[in-house]
Amino acid sequence: MNKKLFYSCLLLAGINAAAYAQETVDTAMVRKIRNEGLNHSKVMETAFYLTDASGPRLAGSPGLKRAQDWAVNQLKSWGLVNAVREPWGKFGKGWEVQKNYAAITLPYYHTIIAIPKAWTPGTNGPVTGDVVLIKADTITDLDKYKGTLQGKIIIVDAKAAVERTFKADANRVTDDELAEMAKARSAPAGQPPAFNPNSPLFRARALRNAINEFLKNENVALILSQARGSDGTVFTTNGASYADTAKAVSPELETSGEDYQRILRLVKAGIKVTMEADIKTQFFTDDLQGYDVVGEIPGTDKNLKDQVVMIGGHLDSWHGATGATDNAAGSAVMMEVMRILKAVNFKPRRTIRIALWSSEEQGLFGSRGYVLNHFGDPKTMELKPEQAKLSAYYNLDNGTGKIRGVYLQGDSLAGPIFKSWLEPFKDLGASTITIRNTGGTDHLSFDAVGIPGFQFIQDGMDYGTRTHHSNQDTYDKLSEDDLKQAATIVASFVYNTSQRNDMIPRKELPKPQPAAARN
Repeated sequence: MNKKLFYSCLLLAGINAAAYAQETVDTAMVRKIRNEGLNHSKVMETAFYLTDASGPRLAGSPGLKRAQDWAVNQLKSWGLVNAVREPWGKFGKGWEVQKNYAAITLPYYHTIIAIPKAWTPGTNGPVTGDVVLIKADTITDLDKYKGTLQGKIIIVDAKAAVERTFKADANRVTDDELAEMAKARSAPAGQPPAFNPNSPLFRARALRNAINEFLKNENVALILSQARGSDGTVFTTNGASYADTAKAVSPELETSGEDYQRILRLVKAGIKVTMEADIKTQFFTDDLQGYDVVGEIPGTDKNLKDQVVMIGGHLDSWHGATGATDNAAGSAVMMEVMRILKAVNFKPRRTIRIALWSSEEQGLFGSRGYVLNHFGDPKTMELKPEQAKLSAYYNLDNGTGKIRGVYLQGDSLAGPIFKSWLEPFKDLGASTITIRNTGGTDHLSFDAVGIPGFQFIQDGMDYGTRTHHSNQDTYDKLSEDDLKQAATIVASFVYNTSQRNDMIPRKELPKPQPAAARN
């Protein structure tokens, strides 16, 4: 190691040690927060209203608006101010399922597990048709089917999506895995894969789009597609664009792997399969705007009240269930944080703001729109005055599992601070700090404009194997003790962030994107 690097390391170690040493923890307030969060929690009650009572919360849907309206009123009832549905920009069409029935009728009767793909039309009443297997490796292979498919139900050849496994569905992060996270010394910046029109994935997608357009023109009754998942679990997706200018498509059902493969085996064996279906979906175009829920606890320090601490999670979900672990869990926890802080009569120095995002599932649109409106443009890095006044943003969006620590997102100077704040929660299983980045959710929108944005490390539970975007993502999959623990820890982080003399230290600002990449 050269001398310059050696002394730089010593200097950084000294800075980190000093930051750690000067962080104090208000043990009396921690006790109050722990008592309220662990012994008087309302998090499951909140989760009930966001899931069972509101229904699926697909972006732009009536279910999402029901949940947003309930959240606004609930925040107001707890004493928050400025609680509203705030528009962030144009989204597109809303959509919901209003009826969904499909069954095999020949060679025998069997109701199938299947969910309409998002933003696809219904069948316009009951339909009955023979199942036809389409085989097409190129667009020209479709010519032989022209004029023969009207009123038919279409299936394509596909391998079974999931092989049998003997691994447990649910798991918690192990001590070894946490130790490995803590040992990380760098947070490499991930780069999105380069667009390659000749890649197998792109070519397969282009062929499927061409097939779907052909089937629409042939006026088929219904398309079956094989869903990812096993044991009756269906991971849902969209079958068409939400854009108000999107082309019409055919009705399409995402079908459980077991039912799909049964139908496919029968058809390939030359056994006639007939199905009946009655699917009703509705599009909503009266309001194409997207909305976030926001609300505040005002700051009280005359020198700091214009500064803000933000927390959030996305409220929108997919439509196969009620979006409990993705992400009513995170939304309920963040609402519970605000309730806890009001319940302990906390008067923050800085303003505390909650945001429940929409259209996260389509590309972080709600948080990106909010950041663009309030803080700046990540493409040009032209920043607004509010950007300098946001101390930190904390996000929760990885299921129902308890918090085990924090991803620093490369912000090394925040590490010693957060380490001290986690000390009182070691008995609850939360102590790990990692420099690593994590992606895929709304803290990235803040990080992109140089605001400290953090996602907590969580136990995976059965998020990736069973609930994420699936028909199994229901209230029953929530872990009450884990959500209580998460709300208690986040409430403590928010308290500390709002009270410390300085804002959370920041990384170097991101660079503007090259002009060619902005389009």
